[in-house]
Amino acid sequence: MMKLLAVNGSPNRNGNTAFLLTKALEAAQNEGVETELIHVRDALKELKEPFCVQCSSPCSKVCYKGTSLEEYYELLAEADGVILGSPVYFGTVTAQLKAFWDMTRALRSEKSLFNTIGGTITVGASRYGGQETTVNALHDMMMIQGMMIVGDGSEDTDMGHQGACSQRNAKDDLEGQKRAKILGQRIARLIK
Repeated sequence: MMKLLAVNGSPNRNGNTAFLLTKALEAAQNEGVETELIHVRDALKELKEPFCVQCSSPCSKVCYKGTSLEEYYELLAEADGVILGSPVYFGTVTAQLKAFWDMTRALRSEKSLFNTIGGTITVGASRYGGQETTVNALHDMMMIQGMMIVGDGSEDTDMGHQGACSQRNAKDDLEGQKRAKILGQRIARLIK
């Protein structure tokens, strides 16, 4: 069965970003795709240094061997589709997500994410709260891994945009929820 992995880059396990990622995963499940949500804050807790210091080239994975981060990277490498989610922090992704992604250097060397379908979800403090610049940062992160990026459009709805964007409180933002569901559905259909 095909699998869609959602990566919650928020420091909050049950915040706005996790809520929207869950909406996307529910839509993907309705398409018959297996899904899983991971939280980068959990993976980084075990590390002595929770960010990449490029201790070796190529990456020897020494900083995260035997930790849950290694398990998360295995899930990432096996996924057929990935949705990266982040709240907007000063117009870009959270430090937690950046640290998590920076340490995927070994996955890049192994071309583990090459041609994996990817999409993005962002949440800002207001309707125009830096979501688009955060989406751009997420796209850059995925493109460097060789991923294929899709937006939040579908033939059933509309062409969409770069990714699903919302404002907090996401539980009150029906349009943001709709965009997240469309994104989850689109990625599920593509990976099938």
